[in-house]
Amino acid sequence: MNTSRRHLLLTLAATPAALLAANAQANPFKLPTVHVWKSPTCGCCTAWVDHMRTAGFTVNITEVDDTGPTRKRLGMPAKLGSCHTALVSGYVLEGHVPADDVKRLLRTKTAGLGLTVPGMPVGSPGMEMGPRLDPYDVLLVQRDGSTSVFSHYPKTKPQA
Repeated sequence: MNTSRRHLLLTLAATPAALLAANAQANPFKLPTVHVWKSPTCGCCTAWVDHMRTAGFTVNITEVDDTGPTRKRLGMPAKLGSCHTALVSGYVLEGHVPADDVKRLLRTKTAGLGLTVPGMPVGSPGMEMGPRLDPYDVLLVQRDGSTSVFSHYPKTKPQA
């Protein structure tokens, strides 16, 4: 077999491995499934689920009339509550948390109960209202209920 043909065959054989390696670099981990508890009639919760799906998450939904019991069972303090509660890889998500923050939490394996965006700030994922954007914080919640700022969003749109 001549050298050119051998080189071509070796290159073709290596291509799938190179593509897999490149994909692993671009997406170092598979995104886990997010389980969401929400009201069947809440449009902003549905919009947040769409935001998470667009960001690459698989989302399973359980429709409930009241998310309070789920929030309590998962350990999220009521004062940090919002309109929907979610669970991903053992972390509790409360409210309109941007997908990028969830990805960062999962990637860094930050210690804590989870993330919350208390209330329903305009401009957070699922709470878009035209050009209006209110500043808000994503809080990291510890198991004792204490919080610290995980991310701050001034009057700018969060990334998907």
